[in-house]
Amino acid sequence: MKLPPKVTDRAFARLAEIGASNQGQALRVAVEGGGCSGFQYEIALDAPEAEDLILEGQGEKVVVDAVSLPFLENAVIDFTEELIGARFVIENPNATSSCGCGTSFSM
Repeated sequence: MKLPPKVTDRAFARLAEIGASNQGQALRVAVEGGGCSGFQYEIALDAPEAEDLILEGQGEKVVVDAVSLPFLENAVIDFTEELIGARFVIENPNATSSCGCGTSFSM
């Protein structure tokens, strides 16, 4: 069974902190070819499109386009604050390997 990605409460809370929905924006998570491992994540604030999968929580939205969706089955979209900085991260069970930068992976 194909399951959409999940978004943690921390990720939604961070979007609320930066006021994404107040600006009509959502967090767009996309997968593109490239990067050092074959695919890379593109994470940016963007306006939702009609064909996007919209994941909602705490009044905020995370959107995934139809092309990226199969690559993100069962993935978890989270927000982390570490010594190297605060950022949105993706835990993807479909990735067979990933790069140290955390934005590139292979399947």
